[in-house]
Amino acid sequence: MVNWAQIRDCRFDVDRVPELLERVELQDDPEAWKELGWRLVLEHDLVSPASFAALPRLVRLAERSAEARGLAGRILERAAGHHGCDDRLADCADAIKEFREVLDRHLRARPADYLVPFRALLAVEEEYHWANALEGFTDDINHVDCPHCGVGVTIVIGDFGCYSQVWDGGEEIRRDLRPVAAEVLTGTGRWMHQITVRDGQEVLANGISYLFGKAECPGCASIFTVADEYTSANRPVLR
Repeated sequence: MVNWAQIRDCRFDVDRVPELLERVELQDDPEAWKELGWRLVLEHDLVSPASFAALPRLVRLAERSAEARGLAGRILERAAGHHGCDDRLADCADAIKEFREVLDRHLRARPADYLVPFRALLAVEEEYHWANALEGFTDDINHVDCPHCGVGVTIVIGDFGCYSQVWDGGEEIRRDLRPVAAEVLTGTGRWMHQITVRDGQEVLANGISYLFGKAECPGCASIFTVADEYTSANRPVLR
């Protein structure tokens, strides 16, 4: 049983979240959802004890509510942050397991908002850096350091091309990225690719093949794996 009188939200209030949850449970109230959003996920990616206390109730609504799926996903995308709520997150284990099943069924239905539940599923699988990095591959830009010469390299994957980029003075130098073949993918990349192929998400699947493929550093011509360098720089340290 949640004692809401002792659980503060992102605005340091203890009374509003349970009231708002009751409103969205009784009816699909857009204003209540809007307020819940900024009480449970604050700007700068902050969450609060109330965020995790509310998670099981959001998951129970997630089968029929896009707002619940989205908000639950946003909370979990920030679960690796310094929120000081590890005990409450641990208490959500059953709800997170249920959320995984809800998301998988929803993704199989190929919804128009596919990227939102896909990112939520990545967070459920504790792939927090990918949950926060994927933008749909229309014009994704990531920054990594070349593991050989240390120069900052911009990785672009999208409608305008798939390439690595550095600037030498005023001159732009590009090199085409090298996508990885599906049968060579392993681990998280393989899982991400298989899910998106299963669900007919060609743009995402193609982007993932570049994300987990090879890049040439335009500065020193060395070859490295894009995902490895991004992961090493961005994977949060789980407590």
